[in-house]
Amino acid sequence: MPKDHSLDFDPIQRAFESWTARWGESTSMLAVTSVMRAQQLLLARVDAVVKPYGLTFARYEALVLLTFSRAGALPLSKIGQRLQVHPTSVTNIIDRLEKSGLVARRPNPADGRGTLAEITDKGRDAVEQATRDLMAEEFGMAALSPEQHRELFTVLRDLRVAAGDFQDPKDGDSKD
Repeated sequence: MPKDHSLDFDPIQRAFESWTARWGESTSMLAVTSVMRAQQLLLARVDAVVKPYGLTFARYEALVLLTFSRAGALPLSKIGQRLQVHPTSVTNIIDRLEKSGLVARRPNPADGRGTLAEITDKGRDAVEQATRDLMAEEFGMAALSPEQHRELFTVLRDLRVAAGDFQDPKDGDSKD
């Protein structure tokens, strides 16, 4: 077997051939299986890069979002909307970041019942260092050229728009 437990054949190509022989050709099956496997590989690589900072990619994304916010703080509901995750996931992410001292919760002055998550100085340092490392690793995408990155983004963006992930501004008067 080749290094790092790699197979000496492409299992997705082999599955596609078996699928085609049994049910007929499905290029969509070939594509979705490739996307799902690529997601697994990329997430593992990105998580390995941010792990020394006590982060997962989900926690890193939350810190980046807080870094980009004007005040360094956002309501938990807004974090969920922007990251497109369930409220329970946001609570879990913020709990972990808070335990690590990277985020602090505070009351939302605009909403007496709401809570803001605010990035701490320690959180700002962690996100800066993790970003530096992710950029050096090209987020696990170094095997592709910048042009391929843009092509991939465009193809996947079309899929996301078709699935209703967000409103394409070209299709109407959407504002954000």
